[in-house]
Amino acid sequence: MAKEPAGDTGLPASLEMAWGLRERPGKGPRPALTLPKIVDAAVALAAAEGMEAVSMGRLAKELGVSTMSLYRYVTAKEELYILMSDAGVGTPPPLPPGGEDRGWRELLSEWAYAQRAVLMANSWILRIPITGAPVSPNQLAWMERGLAAMAGTALEEGEKLSTIILIGGLVRNEATMAADMMDAIVKSGVSPDQVMGQYLRTLRLMTGPDTHPAVTRLLESDAFAGSGEPDFQFRFGLNRILDGLAALISSR
Repeated sequence: MAKEPAGDTGLPASLEMAWGLRERPGKGPRPALTLPKIVDAAVALAAAEGMEAVSMGRLAKELGVSTMSLYRYVTAKEELYILMSDAGVGTPPPLPPGGEDRGWRELLSEWAYAQRAVLMANSWILRIPITGAPVSPNQLAWMERGLAAMAGTALEEGEKLSTIILIGGLVRNEATMAADMMDAIVKSGVSPDQVMGQYLRTLRLMTGPDTHPAVTRLLESDAFAGSGEPDFQFRFGLNRILDGLAALISSR
């Protein structure tokens, strides 16, 4: 049974349904079309053909219904995007019993890597514009999980929020760059190693110690070999953020 809203949530009807605060629209026999069915079809379409394929018209065609019938469940495409993103990210891994004893750094790292894995596996989510703060069930569950990782620290609540925003930004940016590069590699028809090899050849031809001394030193080092390790860039960025956070926590 749907729960009764405690007050004005400020949410559209579709999101209140996602929270279980509303019954299905209309009365009479249960319709073949439901909000979860609409969202599932939209997610499947995005996963198969990309977000650019998702439109209310195309979705209606996939479901075998009229476009107008979809608007009984979602009043705008932007609402559908929020629900798709919520379905795509799913629920975060739970904090294990006694997990706080492992320390905030390990728990935050797990949270960040779990988010990254979800976005890498569902890169279509990265194509959905961010139009506001998280309000959907799964998005708020991820927020709760990130904040809970710092429960045992002396950080202020606003600092905890700023921390998950900072780490979340790193996760999204790194996942977006990886998705963009993979798309470009797939379109080029060559392997990642070939792409990197050509890039290094281009750099060596176009730069030199007189014009680009810093780039030359980079090319003469093994930096590009090291950056090819799985997760190197992400691990480096995340650890620097956590190092700074550790210094702040220690100062308290």
